[in-house]
Amino acid sequence: MRFGAVKPAGVRLTLSQRLSLAFSILLLACCGMSAWLQIRANTMHEMEVVQGLSRGLAKSIALDTQVTGEDGLRPDAVRRLFDQLMMVNPSVEVYLLDPAGRVIGHAAPAGHLKRDRVGLAPLLNFLGGGMLPILGDDPRSAGGRKVFSAAALHAGGRDVGYVYVVLQGEAHDQLAARGAVSSVLRITLWSMALVALLGLLAGLIAFRLITRPLRRLTDTMELFDARAEPLVMPALAPPGAGARDEIAILEAAYRQMAGRIAEQWQELRQLDLDRRELVANISHDLRTPLTSLHGYLETLSARDGALDAAERQRYLGIALAQSRKVGRLAQTLFELARLEHGFVELAPEDFLLSDLIQDVFQKFELQAETKGVRLLAQLPSPAPLVTADLGMIERVLTNLLDNAIRHTPAGGSVDVSVAARGETVLVTVSDTGPGLPQELRANLFRRPFALTGERRDGGLGLLIVHRILQLHHSRIELQTVAGRGATFSFELAVGGEK
Repeated sequence: MRFGAVKPAGVRLTLSQRLSLAFSILLLACCGMSAWLQIRANTMHEMEVVQGLSRGLAKSIALDTQVTGEDGLRPDAVRRLFDQLMMVNPSVEVYLLDPAGRVIGHAAPAGHLKRDRVGLAPLLNFLGGGMLPILGDDPRSAGGRKVFSAAALHAGGRDVGYVYVVLQGEAHDQLAARGAVSSVLRITLWSMALVALLGLLAGLIAFRLITRPLRRLTDTMELFDARAEPLVMPALAPPGAGARDEIAILEAAYRQMAGRIAEQWQELRQLDLDRRELVANISHDLRTPLTSLHGYLETLSARDGALDAAERQRYLGIALAQSRKVGRLAQTLFELARLEHGFVELAPEDFLLSDLIQDVFQKFELQAETKGVRLLAQLPSPAPLVTADLGMIERVLTNLLDNAIRHTPAGGSVDVSVAARGETVLVTVSDTGPGLPQELRANLFRRPFALTGERRDGGLGLLIVHRILQLHHSRIELQTVAGRGATFSFELAVGGEK
């Protein structure tokens, strides 16, 4: 029962590698977004500063320059104004707009003007004192927007247009495109890259440390083999008290699972060994009487004319005895199979245990007398009442007494005692026989056993006793009592009032 990771075809990444890859991608995405936001914020800040410093530029131009006359706007004045401003600030571009936002005066070279109208909404927001930066349409770009300064023009008591100054014109864009990133922004980006690299290394190390217990658990699962001799168990340290680490909890759960699987595998293997030994022992038990029966029948068949009546009856008696032995063994096996496979249902009832013991004693009275074995009973007064299946408990006492009488030498005794123990009644059956060797006690109630080189016929009987008491939620125990041979005890539930 080896546990191994199922490895799919194609590229195979471990959990640690997948976590590291996902973390790296997430970290790079976050760093890229942060860099974009930093550049965006730096650009917006620069535009805010430029627009704030030049907020009154258009108004100053409108007041100091003759761009209007008695007849209205003077577009030719814009070119002269542009030439003057270029000497002071080459990045600005001046435009003259009518009240509808159309460009009616400019100093742009031929072909540089991409649109002939400027949207008035940003311009009015600027004139109304809106929050900077405010971006307006760039006449030299089909879709560009830039910071600007603007002022309204009046002539003859009416609005005649606007002075519109783009603060970062084409000259600024060309210079910015050729120039490098500002030193402040460059330091910021390098700092972010360094932080990202350190964060990536720290994250990879952290994932390595975090997933180390999981890798250890995976290696242990791949090496675990419940069938190994000696048994290979996972070398995992149990979590400390109150541990909340999920991997540590998983390790503890796997340890319990592996231990349970190993125990079950050992139990299955032991059951298989028991089954094999049981089959071998039963085969031996059946072969001996069947061979004897077959031999005597062959003798009767071959020498029928040469045998007198007395010999014929002796041979027939032996054959019948062997036949009855085979029949009893077959009946015992059938009964054990029914008990093992749950084909027997209990029929519990209240009865006096002392009466049942006396009935069983009467059954074995002649056999005990023949062997010179005394049957003794120690029964309390008043007699205890128990709740159990009468027929099955009779079979339990029958098997135990039969074993005890057959293995108690002449002059010995078999004692049955009953003692009340609160909710239960303790029944003990002991004899003065040789008892059981220590090496047979571990598997006494799991399979038949051999004693001093011969079959001890009580093996199957003890298996039946064990299974019957299991059905009664009790168990048979072998006790060690000084001066006694085999001593068996079990408990039964106390019955109701008689």
